[in-house]
Amino acid sequence: MERYCELREKDVVNIFDGRRIGFVSDLNIDTCNGTILALIVPTCGKMFNWFRGSEEVIIPWNKVIKIGNDVILVEIDVATDYQSPERCCR
Repeated sequence: MERYCELREKDVVNIFDGRRIGFVSDLNIDTCNGTILALIVPTCGKMFNWFRGSEEVIIPWNKVIKIGNDVILVEIDVATDYQSPERCCR
């Protein structure tokens, strides 16, 4: 069992193309049953950009392959799986 503060310290890496996406900034949680629906990750270089809107990548929980000691491995196809916050599961 991982705590949210521990998830925030791990790099999120896409095994589909080997790219580093960033760090988890938030979680999308189903409050009715307490399950995690998605990881929310600001794109690289946007994490501390408060004055310009940062872009976020929403990674569905079923795309999380492995949570390791230092890395969260996800498998997402950039062309089809990246979601904007508006398209996230509700």
